[in-house]
Amino acid sequence: MELLDQTRLPTEEVYLRLDSAAEVAEAIRVMRIRGAPALGIAAAMGVALELARAARGPAADLAATFGEARALLLSTRPTGHNLAWALERMGRRFRACGGERPAAVVAALTAEATLIAEEDRLACRRIGEFGLELLPGEGATVYTHCNAGALATGGIGTAVAPIYLARERGIPVRVIVGETRPLLQGARLTAWELGRAGLDVTLVVDSAAGALMKEGRVNLVITGADRIAANGDAANKIGTYGLAVLARHHGIPFYVAAPLSTIDPATPSGADIPIEERYGAEVRCGFGRVTAPADVAVANPAFDVTPAELVTAIVTDRGILRPPYGAAIAEALEP
Repeated sequence: MELLDQTRLPTEEVYLRLDSAAEVAEAIRVMRIRGAPALGIAAAMGVALELARAARGPAADLAATFGEARALLLSTRPTGHNLAWALERMGRRFRACGGERPAAVVAALTAEATLIAEEDRLACRRIGEFGLELLPGEGATVYTHCNAGALATGGIGTAVAPIYLARERGIPVRVIVGETRPLLQGARLTAWELGRAGLDVTLVVDSAAGALMKEGRVNLVITGADRIAANGDAANKIGTYGLAVLARHHGIPFYVAAPLSTIDPATPSGADIPIEERYGAEVRCGFGRVTAPADVAVANPAFDVTPAELVTAIVTDRGILRPPYGAAIAEALEP
């Protein structure tokens, strides 16, 4: 499995070759790969890689190998739902294999992981098609946060998918990207990705968002999500909640874009979403050098939760969901 090391962007494009669940888990934990849909794909591939390694041994215990790989990968990032969703799907496929030969099990699990990736590619395109309806035909300035583009998915992204399709169809779209402290995913990843695609992108510090909205320089906000609760509360990169509050104050639509695999019907509300707390060094040592006292206490939640009442609509691969979200989500998840 090869992936682009996102920790090296934007200055270097370095591809890593991963051959085990442990290597995939390490890449996820240190954010060499990130973005909820991409993490689901990576976790599925990690399981398949580990089963392939075990099957080459003289006495393969694939059930034990699967359980260990699943537990390891599941422990890496607790907030996002796609990772757990993909591992559960891989588990169903593994159980369906029954007593088949190891080579057949590996082939089945590899095919399932590949299918998860392909389905996400198609889901991104559908999110883009539905999201395009939300962009005014004469063009718009869209504010986005963190990275919910191709780097975070198996396709063209979630929040930026409508932007890519607008460009394809000649609809003028300007994009404002918040830098997204402390790891600068907006600056390092989204600005790099969109600029490379030839889009009109402007980078701003996160604290500029309110002023830009007040000046009428933002028409709508679109972000991705790492987990959406059954009631429509949405967890996304820290800072998203503040954007939603600002958007509501200034009368600007706030949209969340995500595939159905990001929705967790077993999580009743945002209060039930575990929020990952990351290392204090990420805040103390910004921009490659010490930027705070070494002994200062740090709170570094990686995500926050935007209440459903602040979300204008949720754009999914099955259509646009609008309030009341409980009923809309339940209907969308029906087989």
